[in-house]
Amino acid sequence: MTDLSLLPVLQQAAARATADGGTLPPRQAWQLVREGRALLVDVRTAEERKFVGHVPGSAHVPWATGTALARNPRFVRELGALIAKQPQPVTVLLICRSGKRSALAAQEAAKAGLANVLNVGEGFEGDLDDTQQRGRFNGWRFHGLPWIQD
Repeated sequence: MTDLSLLPVLQQAAARATADGGTLPPRQAWQLVREGRALLVDVRTAEERKFVGHVPGSAHVPWATGTALARNPRFVRELGALIAKQPQPVTVLLICRSGKRSALAAQEAAKAGLANVLNVGEGFEGDLDDTQQRGRFNGWRFHGLPWIQD
């Protein structure tokens, strides 16, 4: 288990866990990933990652699959296997389009007993604005954090 006392960002997330599922803002999430203190796992579909873009070096375990977003019944098992392959206990940060699917995925991971799994709030593209468009006021890309597109 990760010693949360080592990093104030993780302490703050742990304190908020009961209120919002342990959500971190994108910049704090990137800080942890960049420092090697967390593993970023993209839970969007393969199609979203390919056509919208993704964070370089992020792992992929889809919460749902295909354009119909059919729930992946193996999600917890696949995430657990990925975590088990890590060289040490690791904090896992889940990201999706807006932070909603990844929040659900983090809750399911916690219910299954997977420790230190947190949500990246705002997601990769951010929330919808008043004109129903993403990326205008929040999200990973909005904050200018690293991403690539195939």
